[in-house]
Formats: sequence, C-alpha cells, structure tokens
Amino acid sequence: MALNEKQKTEIEDFIEKMKSKKARHTELITVLVPSGFDINLITKQLESEKSTAANIKSTATRKNVQEALESLIRITKQMKNTPKNGVALYAGNVSEVEGQDEMIVETYEPPEELGVRLYRCDQNFVLDPLEEMLEVKEVYGLITIERNEATIGLLIGKKIKVLQHFDSFIPGKTNKGGQSAARYSRIRDNMAKEFFRKIADVAKQEFFNLKELKGILVGGPGPTKEDFLKEGNLVTALQNKVIAVKDIGYADEHGLDLLVEDSQDVLANQEITKERKLLEKFFNMLGKDKDKTAYGKKEVEKALSMGAVETLFLSKKLKKSEIKELERRAGETSTKVEIISTETEEGIQFWNLSGIGAILRFKLK
Repeated sequence: MALNEKQKTEIEDFIEKMKSKKARHTELITVLVPSGFDINLITKQLESEKSTAANIKSTATRKNVQEALESLIRITKQMKNTPKNGVALYAGNVSEVEGQDEMIVETYEPPEELGVRLYRCDQNFVLDPLEEMLEVKEVYGLITIERNEATIGLLIGKKIKVLQHFDSFIPGKTNKGGQSAARYSRIRDNMAKEFFRKIADVAKQEFFNLKELKGILVGGPGPTKEDFLKEGNLVTALQNKVIAVKDIGYADEHGLDLLVEDSQDVLANQEITKERKLLEKFFNMLGKDKDKTAYGKKEVEKALSMGAVETLFLSKKLKKSEIKELERRAGETSTKVEIISTETEEGIQFWNLSGIGAILRFKLK
C-alpha cells in the first residue's frame, strides 16, 4: 500500500535527521528488526555483540560502542514483541569533537513493514531500507489512441509522465465510389492495423518489465481503442493488465490527463484521486457551506484552539516546523491531518490559498 503524504513527510524528516549524524570512528550502531521477528533473539545478539566489542583496541571507540549497545539492549528488553511493522534502532556517539560525547538513541517504527534484518556498526547509520519505502509503489500504464495518433505515458503516484507520442499518417477517407473506394478502405484498414501493432510493440517495451505496474488504462475517441485491443496483438500479460477502457476526445498528451480523470472509478485508491477528492470536498464546502470551513493560519489556529477542526489540510510546501506544530495541535483534539502535495492543479490552488485549511466539526460563532 502506498504511503500517504503525512507518512512520507514523517519518514523524510527522520531520514534527513539521521543522515546528518556521523561518527569520527566506526561506532554508530544500526539494528533493523523485521516485522514478526522475535525481539528476544535481537536482545541476545546485542548482548553477544557487546561481549565482542570488548576486543576493540581503541579505548574511546570501545567505550562508545559498548555504551550504544547497552542503550539498545535496554530498549529491546522493554519490548514484549516486535512492533507490527518492525522497528529500526539507532545509537552512537555523534560528537564532531574528538574526546567529547554526544550519545543519541533513536527508536523508529516505520509506516510500512520492514522486510530486512540487519546489524551494523559503522561511521554512518544505515537508512537505505527506510529510503526504499519512499519509492512509488503504484504505477499505471497509459495509452491514448485514435487512427491519426497515439500517446503512451505513465501515471507515477500523482505525476503523469509522457513517454512517447506517435502520428500514424493514415490518409483520410476518399470521396471516390465503387471498387476504388473499397480498395482504398482496405489500404487504410491495413495501415491502421500496422499502426496498432506498432503501438502495442512500444507498449511492451515500456511496460513489460515494470515490476511496479498495477494496471493499464486505455482511452480514445470512438471505437478505435477497442480496435487497438483487438487488432494490435498486445501481449497477453499486458492485455490482462488493462483495467479500464475509456471514451475520451483526444489521443495526445492532453488525452492522458483526461484518461486519468475519467478513470477515477478504477483508481479509487490511487494517490492522485485521493488527493483530488479531498480537495474537491474542501473547495465545495468553501463555496457552499463556508461556515464549516476555515483557511489561513490565523483562522485555522483559532478553530484548532476551540477543538472545532474535523480535518486539517496542510500543504507540503509549508515549513516543516510549521507543519509539525500544527500537527501537534491537531493531535490534542484527535483531528485528522492530510498533507497536500503541489503535484496536482488542486494542490497548487490550495497552496495559493495559504496552504492551510480545515473542515470544521461545527460552525464558529
């Protein structure tokens, strides 16, 4: 399942903080415990590592490594079980000055399952498995097609990426009658089939090896899209990935936008649709039921202080310190928080409105 914007922001902040920590020597401990793993075995491993650390020649490094391990052992002993998604443990002396101590200990429960077990003592903390969680998990192939042109693209998270555009150069219909018209029609049909096969071949090149591909959306005007799926010889593996066929008026880059918009019924759990629906509700209420909404820092803070906010919307472009403070205040009244990107037109519109908004539980007097 893809991370929401709030979860992404939290993990990005944690990674940024931990990347800034470095040691002068090999004395930073990283322990990654996967979901479902016996935490008692981790405690035993850390105790074993502590005994091994006694052999470190440098007195200062030995002291720092053993102290870091002791801190982590205390944490794992307090845990009855490994947290649902696993846990990442970090400890060590991050002082930049030789001979001084600045010991930090961090326990981080990731927003999705940690699938790796790891113990490492190094000059840097190991953050790669957490960074991998930020990679987009949901990718959809996009094909818009008519007899004159076709466009192939990808929907990656909230972004639509154009891959290739093609013109078919199939001639228009003739006004001639009789045998000439029939012959001309057959030529056009054969050219169309060749064009469909070309687009199918390109789709295979672009989509076939995409492990993250969740489905393919196909759109275009008239019956051409159905003809393409029938005549284009799209490989079975990709044919089975087609989750929507939509009637739209364009087969160019604009057509990709229309295809995504028209496919919201099948992309109900996709990020771009979720965000658009959230903001659509907010903007609709702003116009029709203004007393149940608030926007701008001052107005929203007032509503938060009264416990009136049901859902708080915060643009990702706000300062991180501002986001954290507003999230903290929202948590005091069990307010739901939605972090809004600026990767959609609606997200940009929200940012231009101040980047801070709310749907209220009740009208403010």
